[in-house]
Amino acid sequence: MRTAQLPCAQADRTGLMDRKDAALIALTVWLLVVAGFAVLARSIDLEVYFVLALIGLLVIVELIDPAYARPSHIHRVRYLIAVGVIIFGAIVVRKVMEILVS
Repeated sequence: MRTAQLPCAQADRTGLMDRKDAALIALTVWLLVVAGFAVLARSIDLEVYFVLALIGLLVIVELIDPAYARPSHIHRVRYLIAVGVIIFGAIVVRKVMEILVS
């Protein structure tokens, strides 16, 4: 069974876009939308931007991850996600400490 793929200007030999390319485009659009809303709200906060970027990455990886096989690029992205979760934990701890001190 063949999965649905998107047409691409710089296509491979089949003329269809790879899932990795579609994920990269989707993540880029997500990050630009988040940045745009932050600028419109005049509330640019890197911690919020990082958390929303991590959420976008998690959603996109979950959508492109095949059910029965693990491509090597998914393994590499999982390491990036692990680092992101650790940084997210540090942000949460810092925010909790700020609340407890005040």
